[in-house]
Amino acid sequence: MDAERDWGFAGDYVKAMWLILQQGKPEDYVIATGETHTIKELCEVAYKCVGFNWEDYVEVDQRLIRPTETGPLIGNPEKIKQELGFKPEIKFPELVQMMVEANLIRLK
Repeated sequence: MDAERDWGFAGDYVKAMWLILQQGKPEDYVIATGETHTIKELCEVAYKCVGFNWEDYVEVDQRLIRPTETGPLIGNPEKIKQELGFKPEIKFPELVQMMVEANLIRLK
């Protein structure tokens, strides 16, 4: 639950790719938000969207825990931010809400 990841919206990343393609010469860029959130945070936000307490529903199966968690997985978007003006528009809580709403629509 404490694993940290750099969660980002695919639509933002497509915009970043478009910006990269507009450049006159090839360059390497990291497309990321530059911030991490834990699995626990994801659960908190997702369950809050539907009015539930995540702790009442989520169980951790210790057999599925990665034995060698590498630490936070985070990208450094400074170069693309500085050179191309890329900045993700969708923040983590909004992204999670979008995912929850998409799943609710699917369930109807």
